[in-house]
Amino acid sequence: MRKTIILAFSGFVCLTGWSLAFAPAGESKIGPNKKTWDAVAQKAARFLLSTQDKNDGWSTDKTPGVTGIALTGLLKTGQATPQDPAAQKALKYIEGLVNPEKKHIAGQDPKVQLQNYVTSINVMALIEARQDDKYKAVIGDAVAFLKKLQWDEDDGKDQTSDFFGGAGYDSKSRPDLSNTQMFLDALKAAGVGPDDPAMKKALIFVGRCQNIKGEHNDRPWAKIIGDGSFIYTAATGGATKVVDQPLDNGALPGYGSMTYAGVKSMIYCGVAKDDPRVKKAYEWIQNNYSVDKNPGMPDVRSQWGLYYYYNTMAKSLDALGIDHVIDNKGVKHDWRKDITEALAKRQLPGGNFRNVPNWMEADENLVTGYALMALSYCKPK
Repeated sequence: MRKTIILAFSGFVCLTGWSLAFAPAGESKIGPNKKTWDAVAQKAARFLLSTQDKNDGWSTDKTPGVTGIALTGLLKTGQATPQDPAAQKALKYIEGLVNPEKKHIAGQDPKVQLQNYVTSINVMALIEARQDDKYKAVIGDAVAFLKKLQWDEDDGKDQTSDFFGGAGYDSKSRPDLSNTQMFLDALKAAGVGPDDPAMKKALIFVGRCQNIKGEHNDRPWAKIIGDGSFIYTAATGGATKVVDQPLDNGALPGYGSMTYAGVKSMIYCGVAKDDPRVKKAYEWIQNNYSVDKNPGMPDVRSQWGLYYYYNTMAKSLDALGIDHVIDNKGVKHDWRKDITEALAKRQLPGGNFRNVPNWMEADENLVTGYALMALSYCKPK
């Protein structure tokens, strides 16, 4: 029986370094029950295959971005192959979004605030299609385009600026961690390594989104809470989705989806897993572990972005290389199993998912695509 490496702090929360604990012989396998995982994934796939638009995408009347999420989820879970008719149609739709002049994959005349998200997710979808001979040039052009969206000296922002290194919705939008993590996801999938200048610049912005005061973040709000969580953006003085305005003392509380996004982004940018920034963020994760809500958010907002959260949580913990999270009470959580079972409980009879309308999550195609993307990291081992 292989040993399961559990990344944890000595005791429950040790700030001096990671410890390695090994699963005893005879421990059950990692991840969810295969029948449960299969049932959730298969039902979700059947739903998406039944809702594909006549023009070959999903929810195309709302945004061109949902198609890439749905297709990526289907391909990454193995619920479709690139040769299947539905995937071929979706790829044809995405091909129609390629802008040969500007080199993005967001359409010929994309709406404001779509270029980064849509191009990033479509890069990931084309990479999952495993057709390098067909899409290599398109992906390369898209990566070059994405790099141009990043705020740096060419935009009049040097390293002292809280815009520096971040990516926004487009070249004119202020950067935020959500857009930046999608940007980094696309670059990482396309094979861009941590030594690339774009990754190094991004790390500066990501570091400034963390509630931890130090050489990587000199923002005045960072020392007030200091719990290692991540906020929505460090730009324009800082903002979080937990509250509409900073707290009376100037603090900006972090929350789950951005904290997982921050951890994953740091790892992609080459930060070691035993770096104090990663350890402090993981401590926050231990203290706020949940698959029932987007933790850190007030109760009235706790369901906002939940399916985005599931995907980001799963991808981040996978990037950390851990099989279990030991929370601050010493409870050991098989996160793959927990996410899969949480999705099983929330899945509607038709195989779809539905959430509160904030951040577009009332769109069933979008959240079902997110669910499949999350499940792709939760397969039983």
